[in-house]
Amino acid sequence: MLREFTFAATAFSSAKEFLSSDRVDQTKCLILDVAMPDMTGLELQQELKRRGQSIPIVFVTGQRDEKLRNQALKEGARNFLYKPFSDTALLEALSVILRVR
Repeated sequence: MLREFTFAATAFSSAKEFLSSDRVDQTKCLILDVAMPDMTGLELQQELKRRGQSIPIVFVTGQRDEKLRNQALKEGARNFLYKPFSDTALLEALSVILRVR
């Protein structure tokens, strides 16, 4: 969907694959699921922070957990969308982030 709207998007199978790629320094925004294999989205957020990487993050999740949402936002996530979310909601979140950068 992102490519249909002219975003340059790259998918990774895991947080570890992303972290070991050459794309980390080029990334303008991450869309992360909270539940991912090997390393959760929140753990990736913490690892990026530890490395001094300030990449805006939009979290997506099927878990209706306000505590989790608040934690992600407190740690710097720019948006937190509950599944199912509309294409419009995701595009609006990305537009705000990329317009600011």
